[in-house]
Amino acid sequence: MLERVMERSVFRTKRLQSHPRLEDSHELGLRRDLTVWHLVALGIGAIIGTGVFVLIGTATVGNSHRPGAGPGIILSFLCSGMVCALAALCYAEFASMIPVAGSAYSYTYATLGEVIAWLVGWNLILEYGVASAAVAIGWSGYFVNVLNLVGIELPDLLAHAPEAGRSGGLINLPAVLVSLVMMGLLLMGTKRSAQITGVIVVVKLFVILFFLAVGAGGVNPENWTPFLPNGVSGVGAAAAIVFFAYVGFDAVSTAAEEARNPQKDIPRAILVSLAFCTLMYVSVAAVLTGLVPVTTIDVHAPVADALSRAGYRWGGALVAVGALAGITGVLLVMMLGQIRIFFAMSRDGLLSPRLATIHSRYQTPSLATILTGSGVALLAGFIPIGEAADMTNIGTLFAFCLVCLGVLWLRISQPEHPRAFRLPWMPWIPVLGTLSCFGLMLFLPSLTWIRFGAWTCIGLLVYAFYGHCHSRLAATHKNISRFT
Repeated sequence: MLERVMERSVFRTKRLQSHPRLEDSHELGLRRDLTVWHLVALGIGAIIGTGVFVLIGTATVGNSHRPGAGPGIILSFLCSGMVCALAALCYAEFASMIPVAGSAYSYTYATLGEVIAWLVGWNLILEYGVASAAVAIGWSGYFVNVLNLVGIELPDLLAHAPEAGRSGGLINLPAVLVSLVMMGLLLMGTKRSAQITGVIVVVKLFVILFFLAVGAGGVNPENWTPFLPNGVSGVGAAAAIVFFAYVGFDAVSTAAEEARNPQKDIPRAILVSLAFCTLMYVSVAAVLTGLVPVTTIDVHAPVADALSRAGYRWGGALVAVGALAGITGVLLVMMLGQIRIFFAMSRDGLLSPRLATIHSRYQTPSLATILTGSGVALLAGFIPIGEAADMTNIGTLFAFCLVCLGVLWLRISQPEHPRAFRLPWMPWIPVLGTLSCFGLMLFLPSLTWIRFGAWTCIGLLVYAFYGHCHSRLAATHKNISRFT
């Protein structure tokens, strides 16, 4: 009796075996083309980009709303990296058990119930959508800078979105165009996108290593004093900002249904890409804050500008071009994650089934891809970046908290279920992961919490009037009950 009540409630869960089987993946529409190196490239491509090329400046210098970390930005990156590592280990165990599209959404559906999964999926839509728009706008800024370097000036009417305090802005045309180009690439197939991302990863890693090699020679240790100008609060506030720099490793798990050996390759790709990117971030932070005084760091193009100020103008131009390539890779993988969330939720009946339509030639979710590309282009073309990073972070941290709780609950409820990757040091890792993610959320501005609450309330209304009634799981339980 209790089991039937739970099946009909908003907390009904998907049985693990009800997720698509690996051998059925081709029949379900998604082609398994991705190797572990494709997945690592996707991970690094998603992680390294806007954070290291743009947000590191804001987090280091600070503003009137929050204190900067100063040279302590090194600790901020380590702090955010450790929080992500805890969540990544939980993601790795889930991905080895549930190798399907949907990431945290699919994981919570199997453990914490449908309404929790809906909230996670709803906030992942916010995360990937707002993050993709913010990245496209950041790409536009670097693109305009590169054009200026070669003597081409784009009119403000076509280079900036309408924004308070700025006259003449009509549309951010470069941001719109790059979003539509990325949509086209994703429509043609994930493997081709991953291959292009792999090339982009090589380019931006070369540029970062170039910055480290050239910049290290100009480091002045006196620039690291004082190391913590705003104390622990500055480090914490900066960690909440640069967390955006790590958003993307979970995008690897959204491609699980297209991986050749997801039980082993997804955990490896997540952990390898996260560890490598943390090392790169800490190194860049150390060189950047040692190369120029914190007060002179340009918050718009900190890495390139630092080299120029240190006397390497040609180096600054090279870094600007590399940053453009790096941000392109981030945008590609962010949009991939958005599309796969739409696909997974649609397949479960919580969103329109049309979003799960597969293209006959490319075997990609065509309508979800077009909707994502169009939505990102619209946002990027007509809104300023504003608080995009904060909104992305709060949605991501919320999902991370629930993933950590979900893997803990699954160990208790189904301890014998096969796991290709088993989380070590249970239950400490998921408990610490939950607490640390929530702790970073507390450093975010109150306005971000208000917006997050409003978005969540809207999501609950959509679920109540559509998702709960059209859920495929609810229909399955209803059909079963007729014969019992």
